[in-house]
Amino acid sequence: MTTTGQFCGRTRREFLHECGAGFSGLALAPLLPGDGHLARSVSAAAANDRQFPGAGHGRPVSSAVPAKAKRCIFLYMYGGPSQMDLFDYKPELQKRDGQSVDIEIRRRDVQRQTLLASRRKFKQHGANGQWCSDALPHLSRQMDQLAVIKSLYADSFAHGSANLQMNTGRVVQGHPSLGAWLSYGLEALNRNLPSFVVMLDPRGGPISGAPNWGAGFMPAAHQGTVLRSNGQPILNLMPSVNMSERMRRGQIDAINALNAEHLRERPGIPELDARIASYELAFQLQTTAPECLDWSRETRATLASYGLFDEKPTNRFSLGPAPLGRQCLLARRLIERGVRFVQIYHGGGHQQQNWDAHMSVEENLAIHCPEIDRPIAGLLIDLKQRGLLDDTLVVWGGEFGRQPVSQNEHGREHNPKAITYWLAGGGVKAGFSYGETDELGHSAVVNRHHVRDLHATILHLMGIDHRQLTYAYGGLDQKLTGVLEAHPIHGILA
Repeated sequence: MTTTGQFCGRTRREFLHECGAGFSGLALAPLLPGDGHLARSVSAAAANDRQFPGAGHGRPVSSAVPAKAKRCIFLYMYGGPSQMDLFDYKPELQKRDGQSVDIEIRRRDVQRQTLLASRRKFKQHGANGQWCSDALPHLSRQMDQLAVIKSLYADSFAHGSANLQMNTGRVVQGHPSLGAWLSYGLEALNRNLPSFVVMLDPRGGPISGAPNWGAGFMPAAHQGTVLRSNGQPILNLMPSVNMSERMRRGQIDAINALNAEHLRERPGIPELDARIASYELAFQLQTTAPECLDWSRETRATLASYGLFDEKPTNRFSLGPAPLGRQCLLARRLIERGVRFVQIYHGGGHQQQNWDAHMSVEENLAIHCPEIDRPIAGLLIDLKQRGLLDDTLVVWGGEFGRQPVSQNEHGREHNPKAITYWLAGGGVKAGFSYGETDELGHSAVVNRHHVRDLHATILHLMGIDHRQLTYAYGGLDQKLTGVLEAHPIHGILA
């Protein structure tokens, strides 16, 4: 040992890592021939196992609490939908339309502003009288399926950091997304499909980009697999030349053997593990993806229920319901076949191309509500009819809510102090409203919950104790919910 703390040119950490790997290798040696490792080939099972690395890095826990949901569909409304125009009815705001109030617009920035009442008409729906506006006529008929949380709050007024916090638990880049945590913590239901799939709006994705569905400091294999919004969801899936399955299998084995040799000389580089896993997954997808992505056997009635035949509105920013309808239908087919977590981003680009209603909240609602109304209602109906809703968790919401005052005469500013989300299926109370904002809808005041509690709730419903799902990085046992205390929202659990 030298004075620099090295063993034969290696650091203490490298020495201990290699010793541990060596002893583990002795124990595993009798098992390797059957998997083909001693012949320097990587079997399908071994390569797929690389999608779930974690030994020595953390503690994936998949059975800490009874799982109510096996899979999750997260419908993410990028831009921040206006809660007081959709689900959070405020009679006092309606009465005081046009009055001036002192209100916090940015953190500790109190301004004199003019109240803006909703121009939507609200009614109570379902057996428990859940409020929903006329902006969502199809979804309003599904209120008996929803648990609506009206009292969430977050930390950031800015889109970039607010999106990151809602998707990764942090306001800065570099942390694993919710889908990555679920991929890491839960065993795959189908190793021939990705555990975590992402679909983006044809107009673009959220402003902070890929870190919203990334793996952060985890192995790269846990990041979301993005399916394209236009044309073929997966490009270059099949080889350009006529190759038999046996030939393709041999090609993948050869590539993985070379990558494995490269990896042996460079231990501890997760991107190399992810590369091997991606080649293997690509091979499996050549068989599984065409059937999964082909809905020619779906009935016309099913396609219609998702809005695939509806006419496109005349507004130049509106896409109509067909794009999201196709994504919702694909999400159902994916979770049916064993994908754990599907996240669909609705809204892209800037301002009126997403839910960011700075210029006119009425125009914003007119653009986006018809785009989501029939597809999401159709998804809930379809899941229930197929018996999938009981063990599928559906989550809806965006990065923050909106202000009850007017901006640019007819718009609404960002508001992280009052966020509405709803959950359906997989272990939540159906037809239930939880929490309240103040009389104007500006701040959560009853049963307030930080968004980390929402994350803890989603993990809980998926059978994971958020306190035990950890990954060692930077000297800490990192968690999705961070170092501050978090609790599942038990009030919405069935």
